Amino acid sequence: MTNHDSCIIRHFSHYCRLSEQDKALLHELEESPRDVRAGEVLWQENEQATEFCTVSRGWAYSFRNLGDGSRQILEVFLPGDIIGLREFAFSQRLAGVAMIDDGVVCHFPHRRLLDIFRQSTTLTAVLFSISSRQQALLTERLVNLARRTAHQKLAHFLYEMYVRLDQTGAAIDGRFRLPLSQEQLADTLGLSAVHVSRTFSAFREEELVLRERHKVTLPDPEALANVAEFDACYLNDSVRPIFLEEDAAAMRPSNGAAALKT
Repeated sequence: MTNHDSCIIRHFSHYCRLSEQDKALLHELEESPRDVRAGEVLWQENEQATEFCTVSRGWAYSFRNLGDGSRQILEVFLPGDIIGLREFAFSQRLAGVAMIDDGVVCHFPHRRLLDIFRQSTTLTAVLFSISSRQQALLTERLVNLARRTAHQKLAHFLYEMYVRLDQTGAAIDGRFRLPLSQEQLADTLGLSAVHVSRTFSAFREEELVLRERHKVTLPDPEALANVAEFDACYLNDSVRPIFLEEDAAAMRPSNGAAALKT
């Protein structure tokens, strides 16, 4: 795999400009990409946690199976997302992960992450930014589940997907692909599949959301955001400039060293 084809390099590049050294270091983390099928479980809850996974193509989700046979979907992962960051400090998986549709995943072991910490402040800052963003997504999902109406839950989730996909150029003129089934949406939002279907019907009548199989169109994205009372601050995907400025300053020679060269 070349740097140009590297899924993890593309993902990190969304956060800041990477040097060639940073790209080379990231490239070393990836093992051979693996084709995966829709419904394939990448790992189960409580399995040994030894590696991360980057989604190069396709969608995936993390989940917890409950004692009554139901399932709660915790996170939805899009192409370029890193899966398993929160488990770096744990020996076992905290949740299972499965594919939503056919795709390609790349694996790299936990132990190689230490190489990044030692060699690149920029990549370390990006990793912490990615981890912080994933935590913010989970926090917003908790609020969505606990405090919003069914209309607001679905509106918030759809607009969040729209913003996340738009940031990577995968949403065009309010149109994007949403490969989740009615049941998967229900397990994500804490609703029944029937309730999800009825809410989509209501949105169609209100001309807020048009859905045809796995294709979604938002005729007026801002109107849907208003229904959801959406605040997009938690979806910022750039590294705070201060971290990169300090990294650059650390690499610049001191005034004394510069004077010796003149």
